[in-house]
Amino acid sequence: MTAGGPASMDDGDGKGALRAALSGLTTRGRSFLAAGVAAAVCAYVLGQADLLRVGLLLAALPLVCVVVLVRTRYRVTGTRRLSPSRVSAGTEARVHLRMENVSRLPTGLLMLQDRVPYVLGPRPRFVLDRVEAGGRREVSYRVRSDLRGRYPLGPLQLRLSDPFGMCELTRSFSAYDTLVVIPRTEPLPPVRLAGEASGYGEGRQRSLALAGDDDVIPRGYRHGDDLRRVHWRSTARYGELMVRREEQPQRARCTVLLDTRRIAYQGSGPDSAFEWAVSGAASTLVHMLERGFAVRLLTDDGNAVPGEGEGGFAGSTQDSADSAGLMMDTLAVADHSEGGGLSRAYDVLRGGNEGLLIAFFGDLDEEQAAVAARMRQRSGGAVAFVLDSTAWVHDDVPPAGADAAFEQRLRLLRESGWTAVAVAPGTGLARYWQQAAGHPGVTTQSAAVGGTTGGTTGFSGGWS
Repeated sequence: MTAGGPASMDDGDGKGALRAALSGLTTRGRSFLAAGVAAAVCAYVLGQADLLRVGLLLAALPLVCVVVLVRTRYRVTGTRRLSPSRVSAGTEARVHLRMENVSRLPTGLLMLQDRVPYVLGPRPRFVLDRVEAGGRREVSYRVRSDLRGRYPLGPLQLRLSDPFGMCELTRSFSAYDTLVVIPRTEPLPPVRLAGEASGYGEGRQRSLALAGDDDVIPRGYRHGDDLRRVHWRSTARYGELMVRREEQPQRARCTVLLDTRRIAYQGSGPDSAFEWAVSGAASTLVHMLERGFAVRLLTDDGNAVPGEGEGGFAGSTQDSADSAGLMMDTLAVADHSEGGGLSRAYDVLRGGNEGLLIAFFGDLDEEQAAVAARMRQRSGGAVAFVLDSTAWVHDDVPPAGADAAFEQRLRLLRESGWTAVAVAPGTGLARYWQQAAGHPGVTTQSAAVGGTTGGTTGFSGGWS
């Protein structure tokens, strides 16, 4: 049972299948068998031939049902389709199942059950009445999770029973599918952050895109070039066919840094500080990709996603939707790291030419705040959303001195050039995004990239 291939129920051959069928006797079947044996024993003791016949009939009926069910040659194929296969947390997805009888005999009563993790909802069960030869049945069910992650669906199980209900056989298909639940995202306003360049245009740190407008510098003709790009003046000058080059315009970069250190966060669950940081990183990635930036996701352990292309940035070597999908898949399973510092992430940023840096930090001690401060020197602009996880778990009375230490870390980041924003529980990223654009030295000019203005749209529907 899979979206990629058929499966069958004709594997009931041999002694192993017969033993499996005997173990599949229902309560009714076992009762008939026990009653038949008891009647046969009583008939032997009492010398009653009629009672012996009754006992043999009672015992034979479930055994005959077992043999008939084992020798049944049903061939049933199935496909599963997820719509969509990637959804945001809290959003429903629909699973479509299609069963087809490819044998020459009609099936009996089929009970269909799909295995799903408990976080997606109850296990779906369906009863399919007689399916004619060559016939098909389609059913569907919905799944939903408030927790991000990757959840397996399947394998599908079919239960076949005889008309008398004496025996049931269960067959499991081997394949399964995976539903990816990505973090929630929210639209962000198109404000311009400190040190930010437009997706295409002027800026301190930029990389080359793949193609653009015509350049006046010609090159030799290659097989497959469009003849409309032939530069006739250069052709006449060099005596060979020349075509106009394609310019490689500048493309701004953005690195989204997610702090996943276990010691930097307290609490757990959908409303925890760590989940807010993951959701904020996801919203930022989507927003910057839609504005035309070449984007990468970086974690405190030094892993960069997608990791392909120049500098590991997405958007310059692959389609933005594919890049967003890859980074969202990474965030869907992002978990706490056991590392205690940000030094590995700093080493990745030491190469310079990193463009805009947007970081989501948990609790920072004095040492890690100093490492984060040095990161500012490796970027054209830097915005930090700092979460004081103590405030997320102690809403009423935070520990003494916690606020002072937190403010000291923020002041250190701001003095080093960061636009540092303190994040309190219960507020969305869009508000803090505007707050970051309103800090001193930050303009509120809207950025129009490629002729597109406005905010983003969250990936609530996912990708198929």
